[in-house]
Amino acid sequence: MSFASLGLNAAILKAVEKQGYDTPSPIQAQAIPAVLAGQDVMAAAQTGTGKTAGFTLPILELLSKGSRAQRGQVRALVLTPTRELAAQVQESVATYGVNLPLKSAVVFGGVSIVPQLAALRNGVDILVATPGRLLDLCQQKAISFSKLEILVLDEADRMLDMGFIRDIKKVLALLPPKRQNLMFSATFSDDIRELAKGLVNNPVEISVTPRNATANTVTQCVYPLDKTRKSMALIELIKTNDWKQVLVFSRTKHGANRLAKNLDAANIKAAAIHGNKSQTARTKALADFKAGTVQVMVATDIAARGIDIDQLPFVVNFDLPNVPEDYVHRIGRTGRAGSTGQAVSLVGLEEVKLLHDIERLINRTIERKQLAGFEAPFTIPEASSRSGHKANSVKKPNPNRSKHAQQQANGAQGDKPARKYDSRQQSRSNKEGQSQGANKPKAAGNRAEAIANGNKPPQRNRPPRRSGGATSGAAASSNNNTGSASKGNVNPYANAKVKS
Repeated sequence: MSFASLGLNAAILKAVEKQGYDTPSPIQAQAIPAVLAGQDVMAAAQTGTGKTAGFTLPILELLSKGSRAQRGQVRALVLTPTRELAAQVQESVATYGVNLPLKSAVVFGGVSIVPQLAALRNGVDILVATPGRLLDLCQQKAISFSKLEILVLDEADRMLDMGFIRDIKKVLALLPPKRQNLMFSATFSDDIRELAKGLVNNPVEISVTPRNATANTVTQCVYPLDKTRKSMALIELIKTNDWKQVLVFSRTKHGANRLAKNLDAANIKAAAIHGNKSQTARTKALADFKAGTVQVMVATDIAARGIDIDQLPFVVNFDLPNVPEDYVHRIGRTGRAGSTGQAVSLVGLEEVKLLHDIERLINRTIERKQLAGFEAPFTIPEASSRSGHKANSVKKPNPNRSKHAQQQANGAQGDKPARKYDSRQQSRSNKEGQSQGANKPKAAGNRAEAIANGNKPPQRNRPPRRSGGATSGAAASSNNNTGSASKGNVNPYANAKVKS
């Protein structure tokens, strides 16, 4: 099958050929005809499968046949979860639509809104946007959707994960009900299907990869490491293997900054990219990484969403993700478009459970390796099929076991261990005996035994009963101090009130 057989016009085919593509990927081969037929589409495709071209190419074809966008109007809207992904989609639109008289624009936060307002003033055929900035523009009445023909939700699963569901619903309320809807997601989770109920109409469902599957073109391995030696181990791997372009994932923003500084100190040019960075800094870092002037890009999961680099050879999980599905997204940055890639994970002892969750998700055991000079003081066994299994779990000794065994050894067969309150009373009476003299009889540990021996059973040391007035409190205090006063010496009517 060729792109020409899919029904795309010559202008688009020329742009595709210029990029070096002649055969559509599986997601493109299925999605492009469905979109061209005007059908709603729900497509499940992992990153790196060519899904962006899977909707940009047919959208360009459809829009090229209609009237140009009028002032302030938008004909096709693409919603993405991150700025980087929005920029990537816009780049794809510009690349494949270079020979068409269509206008496109991209809007997202973190940069000035003024140029975006100017770009939208005369109308655009295709607008790529993040939800927050799009709503800001709508509040300023800079956009009209009355002529909207197509809506695309790209990476819908990530938009839900990032909490954009409210913003998405607000945007949907602004759109005309009659439109073509395209939803692209890594998985068809229950939440995605719930969102789809109010979005797509009789959609064509396309799934080109098994759920949570990793690409066969990516070689995966794990290095068990002491967490304090991860930075030095990464430096060793980069220098020893002469890695020229490496994407490293950090769990936190501060961790990304710290690791980038450590790499720079080791003469490895590195840059950090995360949500606290300005959009200008993020754009520059990504451009430098693509150009090869930055050797290592250290990124958090959200910031890395949308990073699309041809033939990225290495991805490193400096920290394993808390969510197993994020591992699939991470390593999907390499081994794209048929090229091979390598995914390396540096795993500390405290991350073993996270690794096992990942292995159960992808249904495979990742190869364990040892880095010379950085051998870990622990090993990582294979994941159990049981959910929640903890590897390398060492059972702590239970002090009650040896205590109970000693009691059984010392006591007669058939005797039951003393009840808890009896043990407490025994302990209390032992303390009283030590403080008041060794000759004073001690309270027996067993109530029945105490009665049989003629002793008074142990009683709880209750606080004196209140009678309500200050006099009773004083009397109670006096009685407690004397200790030997009998009940007959206390006037029971001392605090009685006389009725008037």
